[in-house]
Amino acid sequence: MYAKTGTSTAGDTAPDSRLRRIPFPVLLVDADGVVRQANAEAATLLPRALAGADLTEAAPPWLVRAHRRLTGGERGPGTGPAGGPVGERSFEAHPSAPDDTGAVAWWLVDDTEHRVAADALAVERGHAAVLAEASALLHSALDLECCMQVAARLAATHLADAALVVAPSAARRLPFASCVRGAEPVSRKAPGDPAQVPGLAEALRCFPPVAARRIDPAAAPDWVVPDGFGPVGSMVISPLPGQGGPAGALILLHRAANAASDGTEETFTRLFAGRAGAAMSAARLHTEQTSITETLMRELMPPPMGHVGGVDFAARYAAARPGERVGGDFYDLHAGVGPGAESLVVLGDVCGKGLEAAVLTGKIRNTLHALLPLAGDHQLVLSLLNGALLTARHTRFATLLLASTSRHGPDVRLRLTSAGHPAPLVVRADGRVEPVPTRGTLVGALPTVAARTETVTLAPGDTCVLFTDGITEAKGGPDGRAFFGEARLARALAACAGAPPDAVVERLMTLASQWVGDGRHDDMAAVAITAPRGTHLSAVGGHGPGRFTG
Repeated sequence: MYAKTGTSTAGDTAPDSRLRRIPFPVLLVDADGVVRQANAEAATLLPRALAGADLTEAAPPWLVRAHRRLTGGERGPGTGPAGGPVGERSFEAHPSAPDDTGAVAWWLVDDTEHRVAADALAVERGHAAVLAEASALLHSALDLECCMQVAARLAATHLADAALVVAPSAARRLPFASCVRGAEPVSRKAPGDPAQVPGLAEALRCFPPVAARRIDPAAAPDWVVPDGFGPVGSMVISPLPGQGGPAGALILLHRAANAASDGTEETFTRLFAGRAGAAMSAARLHTEQTSITETLMRELMPPPMGHVGGVDFAARYAAARPGERVGGDFYDLHAGVGPGAESLVVLGDVCGKGLEAAVLTGKIRNTLHALLPLAGDHQLVLSLLNGALLTARHTRFATLLLASTSRHGPDVRLRLTSAGHPAPLVVRADGRVEPVPTRGTLVGALPTVAARTETVTLAPGDTCVLFTDGITEAKGGPDGRAFFGEARLARALAACAGAPPDAVVERLMTLASQWVGDGRHDDMAAVAITAPRGTHLSAVGGHGPGRFTG
């Protein structure tokens, strides 16, 4: 409280005539905090602000503090206009410069409408920032369950004390994500009938369009209230409209009974629900497409290799583009049925790379699978496949290598037929590398396919390597422009003499990748067919481990 020093005089008790003409409340306050004059508007606004009254008893605290800073000799941001509430209204007080006696005239300007507008603008800007953040976070969550958890956490942070995001489902047990403000979201399934929650069925259908509605918390089942949340004051259910249909429902829980009751918050909730619903629809679509892609991808993936029909097989594949699992190069292994039956190995290279090449790869593999009963006649198989590709609606072609394998005592007999494909190489156990002189024309390019079949015998420890031109034509080396080439390939294989087929293809792919370095390359694939060094009982109709002779 200011100390009164008696600076006010009897002549100061009546407002100056100039103050009476001012249409705003004006207070003339001396340096000691005593009101010297007040016009009629000031007396109406502040009934205690009479001449001779102490400012601390006549004016709101914010004006008292502003006067103390100004008359105390302080300068800075706090010594200019001040503002604050007076009752239910808002005022901005503008001071005059202190006169010779240190008195200051405070002009009080009603800025209630301006403050309301400014506050509303700040709220809208805050809502806009939250919605922008929500859109970014929600649309980055491509998994539906993750998207629901993100929506529940955002709603619990900005809309309510706790939130549940419920997804529609054909089953009675609806999946939902719940989150309490400040905690991590959890995913669960409704343990009871969702119809027990008033308004939930309508919100999940979202047709005809329904607005958010308040429900009695006592009418909701226990699963709606998160563990440890405590008494629920109010509960709101809002639909989550998706893209072309309902995406789910949003349940907001408040501890206070009158929370989120104004129109601004309802509008904000509706805007948030629109963004959450769109993101959930996108996430659901992405999840479905991913599932379909994975199903189709499993059909395009190469089969596992191993010991089949008394012969050892191994293969490796490297796509041209990082992250891709299938492309234009492919291989297959079809085991023979019955003792002594031939197994068929297929290695192919479709013109192009990427998804379009992978689609044609799938067509070729499916067609060859249908032609397996004719696999004993390589020329017939290639002719029928060629006809199927020529009638298809594309202009792509392929190279192909067929290898029929069968066990004959300790040896393995191979029948090899090339249709425009690089000739395979045989690596003998003593390190010799021999090309197999099979050759032929492309598949899917000409009316007929001309191909030559060669027969090769592999002794125990010998390996036949089938490869695509992505390996021999891989550019790299010191200058980055030299081909890996067949000569370098033959030297690499000679160094692998006697090695198991897994080691051979692994070494070959490693050398090719090192040769390319960080450069670009085509799809690369290799298959190794090896005559085992021992006699496997399974190859001759027995059971049990193999007996090794070397």
